[in-house]
Amino acid sequence: MKKAIGMGGLLRRLAFCGCASLAAVSATQADAARNYPNHSIRMVVAGAPGGASDTIARILSEKVGSILGQSVVVENRPGAGTMLASEFVAKAPPDGYIIQFITDSHTINGALRKHLRYDPVRDFSAVTLLATQPNLIMVAKDVPVQTLGDLVALARKEPGKLTFGSPGVGSSSAMAGELFKAVTGADLLHVPYVGGTPAVMDALGGRVDALFLPVIDMAQYAKNGRLRALAITSKHRSPLVPDVPTNAEAGVPGVEAGAWYGIAAPGKTPASVIQILNHAFVAALKDPAVRERLLATGSEVIGSTPDYFARYMVDDIAHWKHLVQEKPSLAID
Repeated sequence: MKKAIGMGGLLRRLAFCGCASLAAVSATQADAARNYPNHSIRMVVAGAPGGASDTIARILSEKVGSILGQSVVVENRPGAGTMLASEFVAKAPPDGYIIQFITDSHTINGALRKHLRYDPVRDFSAVTLLATQPNLIMVAKDVPVQTLGDLVALARKEPGKLTFGSPGVGSSSAMAGELFKAVTGADLLHVPYVGGTPAVMDALGGRVDALFLPVIDMAQYAKNGRLRALAITSKHRSPLVPDVPTNAEAGVPGVEAGAWYGIAAPGKTPASVIQILNHAFVAALKDPAVRERLLATGSEVIGSTPDYFARYMVDDIAHWKHLVQEKPSLAID
């Protein structure tokens, strides 16, 4: 186990990383942070090993551990649409030794589900928004469309005939498809799967027509031509698939929906501890090697303040709640 570096050492290390000073932390907060961290930190990931969340979490964990002087151990707790992991973290001691790698599923659950056993805002302390990642809108090779406009036109002409697959009801990809339908008036039938892989396999086999999935998972199929990429849901093209237009370039603005990744701690975690975690993660994101690896996944690297990320999550819940108000059938009991 690595040796804890103490508050003074951490301040010097963070200053070396170009991070803002913690000198303004109050005496009470400083007391809470003086010996933090003095043992390993568990970073809970709701996804399974090898998935997009797990991949990004592990890219960050080693560097953050090096900055903090303690190991950051990735702990996978998949299941129930990320709710198992969130409930575990919401009820964990607010001391900074259990944190969560959260995704947009956290706020989507807050918007769609009527009976969560935790509050997605009040029971969590935001640390930082790490990165965002757009979706690729793709169709099976035998679907007779070449552009995003073609897909919209065909789905309007033959309502309910075309299908789109997702990793499950309430998933980020499912909501991206529902947003696409709401904005464009395209009538696509949602086919939920248990995970993204079965949906992709059925698209490859021509049994489902369209997908809205993160570029990290789908770029390979766009490159090898096994699926047809129509657009990427971001303001800028992705270096992973530079020939694929943005949805706005493809003539369908307003469907910018993708994944995001962040770090949160249990609610009521001391602000001083949150600041230490924030500076460590932001410093890790600035590391050239870490940044290069994240950019290779198609992510836009951010590294925000805790306040920004807290507002971001509140706004994201409001965004999806607005869609649910327009389409009440999306709500989940």
